[in-house]
Amino acid sequence: MKHSIGIDVEIPKEKCNDQHCPFHSQLSTHGRIFVGEVIKRNVHKTSTISWNRQDYLPKYERYEKKRTRVKAHIPDCLNIKVGDKVKIMECAPISKTKNFVIVEKLK
Repeated sequence: MKHSIGIDVEIPKEKCNDQHCPFHSQLSTHGRIFVGEVIKRNVHKTSTISWNRQDYLPKYERYEKKRTRVKAHIPDCLNIKVGDKVKIMECAPISKTKNFVIVEKLK
């Protein structure tokens, strides 16, 4: 059963039986959407996504570089490798540290 996840992304052609897949199961996605790079991939369908940002320091009137890291679930129907640029979306907690799921692999 395929269903819309609320944003305009390409639905994968592969079918999967993953219970935490936003396309082929009943996992609801909502909230924040981020784009980042996969820097680590774990055996348990988990990946670490990272993206850079800048924070302004009023005292020094300058910006500092910071990096945000988030753990996200990899659905079986998406072929994700380390170094890929992906779009992630917030979902219900999957585990203690996973609150995001990968919804699209970007070019």
